[in-house]
Amino acid sequence: MKILGISAHYHDSAAALLIDGQPVAAVQEERLSRRKNDAAFPLAAIDWCLDQGGLEPEDLDAVVFYERPMLKFDRILTTALRAFPKGRRAFIHAMKNSLGEKVWVRGIIQAHLGVDRRKILFTEHHQSHAAAAFLTAPTDEAAILTTDGVGEWATLTVGRGRRGPDGTQIELLREVRWPHSLGMLYSTFTAYLGFAVNEGEYKVMGLASYGTPRFADAVRRVVQRTADGAFRLEMGYFEYHTTAERSFSQAFIDTFGPPRASWDPIDLATEDGRRYADVAASVQLVLEEILVDLARDLQRETGLPDLCLGGGVALNGVANARILRESGFSRLFVPPAPGDAGCALGAALYADRIHFGNPDRPFPDHPFFGPDLEAGALARIANEDGLPVEEWDDATLIPRTAEDLAAGRIVGWMDGASELGPRALGHRSILAAPHSAEMRDRLNRDIKYREEFRPFAPVVPVEAADTYFELPPGGARLSRFMSGVFPVKPEWRAALAAVTHVDGTARLQALPREMAPRLHDLLVAYGKLSGVPVLLNTSFNLAGEPIVNRVIEGYSTFRRSGIDVLVAGDARVVKRVRATADTMEEMDA
Repeated sequence: MKILGISAHYHDSAAALLIDGQPVAAVQEERLSRRKNDAAFPLAAIDWCLDQGGLEPEDLDAVVFYERPMLKFDRILTTALRAFPKGRRAFIHAMKNSLGEKVWVRGIIQAHLGVDRRKILFTEHHQSHAAAAFLTAPTDEAAILTTDGVGEWATLTVGRGRRGPDGTQIELLREVRWPHSLGMLYSTFTAYLGFAVNEGEYKVMGLASYGTPRFADAVRRVVQRTADGAFRLEMGYFEYHTTAERSFSQAFIDTFGPPRASWDPIDLATEDGRRYADVAASVQLVLEEILVDLARDLQRETGLPDLCLGGGVALNGVANARILRESGFSRLFVPPAPGDAGCALGAALYADRIHFGNPDRPFPDHPFFGPDLEAGALARIANEDGLPVEEWDDATLIPRTAEDLAAGRIVGWMDGASELGPRALGHRSILAAPHSAEMRDRLNRDIKYREEFRPFAPVVPVEAADTYFELPPGGARLSRFMSGVFPVKPEWRAALAAVTHVDGTARLQALPREMAPRLHDLLVAYGKLSGVPVLLNTSFNLAGEPIVNRVIEGYSTFRRSGIDVLVAGDARVVKRVRATADTMEEMDA
């Protein structure tokens, strides 16, 4: 069967194509449109997926949307009416926002693709998350926990999945419903701290390490535990359910102090700066406590050793590491795209395995389903720009790139098909030596243009991970897709200063060679030169831009930033240098 999965309209639109149960293509719309977090109906992603499969729309057996729009509209309408007349403006905004293509998805799909209406299917939002988490994991039976802002009505579900000769089953046992939401809790604190919602949650997690959780008891009053082991939000602290203007109330401000304006820098030497860090530390701690308790209860209920975690909250690597250590599960699986982008793939998988009852097939254990590099593209672009290009086989290119890194050069690294998900996992990365804090500062200043409190991630061959990082049982697996934060061993923190956060931890990628063999070989080669086979690995993009996709985008980023060397496939280009009286200086890009 040929099944197209689609996610759209809220954030991280994407498309994914399955043929005979196997992923042929999956890409986020932002990687093609070049609009970060593009939420539009993913026409470019759909066209690319169909091209990769050699299909016309009429060849598809099914097109599956990742949630039920009318059920979501029911929740939006009900919420707005409950708040009326106080929420009159929110009601008007909700109607304008929802009564267009967000509701009439079947018609939109039919208009764009021309497929028979009977081929258009819908999953529920958290079914898509559950399928993306469970059906991509190398396990035959597992507990499932999904948690995000909100789907239709559900904000968190727990359940179990099983696959075997008699078919595949995903059973969601219980749910927490809107407006009570861990995702909205964290996003509200994100907005309060002056960061963009659905983008700045990473910043809250990074800032938390600079604070102490002195507001934890106040946060526990905001999110209260219930007798059944779940939670409820005290809605007097929130306004996201009554207005589109802000998510927190005056009671929230009275409790935690004045909110930060987005343009105000966070100075940790000031009273306000320390307060922001302490608030971040407090909500992070309480989120971890709730997730660990939910996971522990689920493990006791199911008795299973494996947990599959999905939804946007699963991007919180600090919480994930605590779940692995403290919940009783032996293994924790988080897909590389646990948020809504991964729901395009999850919706297609749910339709294939559950709706149509097709036999389960082993799923590729990597995230590389996007566009591949164009052969010869870097040579053509650089030659037109007047820069010389070197084209070598790996026997020459890998050692030479290791030498670049050992010499302190920053390398843009492009290899094969691009990743699905928000993290660069070896095919669209900026790489650098991890040893000095000066390298971290240089990357923040000259390339990433971001806050100094945000840490950079290390990548290490999986077989060497235990040498440098304190990994619990199952930690290497969780680190495969950079989904856990773990301590750097104390004796290595000075030597890994660029990737060690202020609290001594790192969001690690432990890389097996079979997943990204060229990057793995580069790590080994760098280790031979430096004595430490670890590199700093950050996404190949500038602030406010999506991760690069094509070579032309990588080249543009290389020329507009402080990246010294660009490697794309077997081609390498270096910034031109000019001699001065005493030294060699990099020319301006």
